Amino acid sequence: MNLPNALTVGRIFLVPLLVVVLLTKFEGRLVFGVRKELVGAAIFGIAALTDVLDGYLARRRKQITTFGQLMDPLADKLLITAALVSLVQMGLAPAWMVAVIVGREFVVTVLRSLAHGKGLVIPASPVGKIKMAAEVTAILALQQFYVSGTIALWVAMLTATISGIDYYRRFARIGS
Repeated sequence: MNLPNALTVGRIFLVPLLVVVLLTKFEGRLVFGVRKELVGAAIFGIAALTDVLDGYLARRRKQITTFGQLMDPLADKLLITAALVSLVQMGLAPAWMVAVIVGREFVVTVLRSLAHGKGLVIPASPVGKIKMAAEVTAILALQQFYVSGTIALWVAMLTATISGIDYYRRFARIGS
């Protein structure tokens, strides 16, 4: 297994750890003497960093694999979904906004699978990259700075909606 793929797998293994840290009721809300939200933000930040690194390294080292192309988006969806659902449970994110973002992820996954079945690839759009950046920002900020996190979550939800519509249009154009 090459390094980019190992980073992707590592991101997947960080997901349950993130959920445990965020949703466990620790005495005094401390994990090893540190606020659990800060520990959760650190775990999430490290996982998000592996997303940036795995793609960069795969392209730079020319180690792009089918495994990586399939698992990287799955790892992203697992991480974002687990973090957002945990934040809903913690009372830090509105469930309806998270439902819109997660719903978009399911729709895009289905469209991607249908395109893949036809031998087609729909590349990520710039709006999708903005969406991911807004999601990461929202998840990190909601754990520490509620107002700025809520603003970032609104941006994430709006860009998720726009990129989902864009993805559907591109799928409809090439899938016909």
